[in-house]
Amino acid sequence: MLETPRIQVLPDLLISQIAAGEVVDRPASVLKELLENALDAGSSTIQVQLEEGGVKLMRVSDDGSGIAIDELPLALVRHATSKIASLGDLECVGTLGFRGEALASVAAVSRLTITSRAKTSGGSAGPHAWRLGGEAGATPAPAALAIGTVVEMRDLYYNTPARRKFLKSEGTEFAHCSETLRRIALAHPEVAFTLTHNGRVSLHLARSDARARTAAILGEDFLAESRSLDASAGPLRLAGYCALPAYSRARGDAQYCYVNGRFVRDRLLMHALREAYQDLLHGSRYPAYCLFLEVDPATVDVNVHPQKTEVRFRDSRAVHQFVFHAAQRCLAGPTAPPASTAVGTDAAPACPTSPALQPLPAATTGAPGQRFAAANRPPWQGSLGVGEATRSAAYEAFAAAARMPLAPSPPGESLPGESLPATGNDAAPPLGYALAQLHGVYILAQNAAGLVVVDMHAAHERILYEKLKRALEQQRLASQALLIPAVFNADEIDVAAAEEHATTLQRLGFDLAPVGPRQLAVRSVPALLLAADPAALARSLLAELREHGETQLATAQRNEFLASMACQGAVRARRLLSVAEMNALLRQMEETERSDHCNHGRPTWMQLSMTDLDRHFLRGR
Repeated sequence: MLETPRIQVLPDLLISQIAAGEVVDRPASVLKELLENALDAGSSTIQVQLEEGGVKLMRVSDDGSGIAIDELPLALVRHATSKIASLGDLECVGTLGFRGEALASVAAVSRLTITSRAKTSGGSAGPHAWRLGGEAGATPAPAALAIGTVVEMRDLYYNTPARRKFLKSEGTEFAHCSETLRRIALAHPEVAFTLTHNGRVSLHLARSDARARTAAILGEDFLAESRSLDASAGPLRLAGYCALPAYSRARGDAQYCYVNGRFVRDRLLMHALREAYQDLLHGSRYPAYCLFLEVDPATVDVNVHPQKTEVRFRDSRAVHQFVFHAAQRCLAGPTAPPASTAVGTDAAPACPTSPALQPLPAATTGAPGQRFAAANRPPWQGSLGVGEATRSAAYEAFAAAARMPLAPSPPGESLPGESLPATGNDAAPPLGYALAQLHGVYILAQNAAGLVVVDMHAAHERILYEKLKRALEQQRLASQALLIPAVFNADEIDVAAAEEHATTLQRLGFDLAPVGPRQLAVRSVPALLLAADPAALARSLLAELREHGETQLATAQRNEFLASMACQGAVRARRLLSVAEMNALLRQMEETERSDHCNHGRPTWMQLSMTDLDRHFLRGR
């Protein structure tokens, strides 16, 4: 019979090595702890030197307040810290580090040395520096150092070879260390950082402001494709940048979220931000953002994870709703202010009550390609469903300038058509005025900055989607009876679904009635979708109802279905638009939320400035 092991107290070294397993899993986790200590010490410059990915050597130098000689030995004792002294301090942590176990854990699995020169009460450097080794029984010895602290770690896991086997290659470990420094540096632009690997400078970040630091780490392209966010509600504040859907990623590697300056991977915050992007991202794409949440330290518990990458909020629902609505408002902003305020007094806004526009008589006029496009236009695409904008004097001058023939001019003088007249340019709305249609797919418009190219299907899709959502929420989804009902063949299960969900169909603006054992007739459709194929819309709706039912369709699946309806109802390619129709579409884009991107996350328009065009055509060279 086996003897039952006796309970015994573990040796201090083994206790420290077990604790190190929670704090130190790779060189990057050591770097994180050392950087947090340096920042808590008030450093303004931090230098990091690595060799072999941080396994052979990691040296972190700072110019902070330093450690006094009588406190230096305590720095290597487990749970010794200057940052908390009572339970009240633990419930209101305002520093990055507070447990007092980082240095002790690192010393248990590596050869650690601390050199520090503390500042005096007047802020000047102390008499001289002191150096302390991490081995047991070591005492401080005089050393040379200007000011601050230098922590040097060598040979990670030299005494625990089993753990060292789990480390990855040198390049992989260095990449994790570099990412750790970048995450911390993003939240502290007032501190300069330098990262050196194997004697070569890998990263240097000078002191700067938040925007410059974000550009230095995430790139100028991230800022160019982002919207700035700064929202407050009581003790909560959220600031930073939300990238537009065009900058979405296949992986969640561009998501930086901070709580009181601490980088976290919190499920609550990630879910709130994911929900804010729900109407903008397609499929499995991941949003990109760099956001800083400031809360009262007493309302958040940062002591719930050994590596302090997770937090717990006292009022998690309030935080979730605040972050969700702040990010959603940031992303939902329209392309520009409403046209009625952006254009001026002489430019009339689009009139939604104007009669439906008729297609251009392309069969008798225009190029052969235009006649071909008109002949192959689907029969249900006869109307765009937007009001015709009244032509203003500003637009007439704008369009006349665009059609003005260029006459030869003497050398050194500008050509007559190189700049817009002041009357048209000053009054131009953000997306300008339409000039032409390209292959029946893109709208070309001219604004004050240059050329605007609009994907008319994607833009109209977003406009319809937002109108459908708003109308359904307000119970104002108007229905339009068809002059001739659209009859289509259907399975018996579709006929049964139409009878079972007749009330839901009417609420969505549809009137479906069986006209035979395997036939359904669409008698009315939502007024916003008159340009769509009624039979295709009905089939899609019945499929959603069969799969999800009325309850889920009214909640989780509602927006997905409305997006599908908007996609089918949007103007199709090869549909010829009149100039008035194109301008009406531009004006509605300026007034519609999230109009920069369609329901699938694709951009709806792009701007080519005069500088871009001049650079391409080598003008001025």
